[in-house]
Amino acid sequence: MITLQDITKTYTLGTQALTVLKGVSLTIRNGEFVAIIGPSGSGKSTLMNIIGLLDTPTTGAYKLEERQVSSLSESEQAEVRSRRIGFVFQAFNLLPRMDALRQVMQPLLYQGVHRHEAMGRAQEALAAVGLEGRMHHLPNELSGGQRQRVSIARALVTHPALILADEPTGALDSKTGDEIMALLDDLNARGVTIVMVTHEPNIADHAKRTICILDGLIHTQ
Repeated sequence: MITLQDITKTYTLGTQALTVLKGVSLTIRNGEFVAIIGPSGSGKSTLMNIIGLLDTPTTGAYKLEERQVSSLSESEQAEVRSRRIGFVFQAFNLLPRMDALRQVMQPLLYQGVHRHEAMGRAQEALAAVGLEGRMHHLPNELSGGQRQRVSIARALVTHPALILADEPTGALDSKTGDEIMALLDDLNARGVTIVMVTHEPNIADHAKRTICILDGLIHTQ
């Protein structure tokens, strides 16, 4: 599914260069559930952004499904990102004036899927996360856990090869966080590949494998 080889990432801040990733190599197999852990500033979010094609490495190679994506153009990377990767964010990233159904339809409409088909697929995705009775509610009419379920349905609706979850329980209480993790566990049991960033050991325990990153280098995997 994922192969990273000697990935580095350096940011230029004025006249200074800050190297966040210092030669990261890892492989993630199809169907795995992997947690990436590490303290603030360790490079885990930068690594997640590179895997999600939200950022590009300074040096190194990245293959997704045997395709060398690190060398693709911006438009080609955007195409891969929209069709093959689903994102779940800590802050949910929902549009305030759009109901749950329309939130989940949006990725399909961006792909050019006909509105009727997009609606049907969005309804199926929301039902899969237990929100069949909340499809026409706005984000401010939903609890934090329900908002995260909308986010997961939106990630699933394009049938991605990979789901990236960045601190998916960070904005939730422990009980709701457990419910969201049970949902991710179930998705992984059905064969969905999940890569999750977290700083919480009990959340990382849900993964089948944990990768620890410290000072831009992988220490265990």
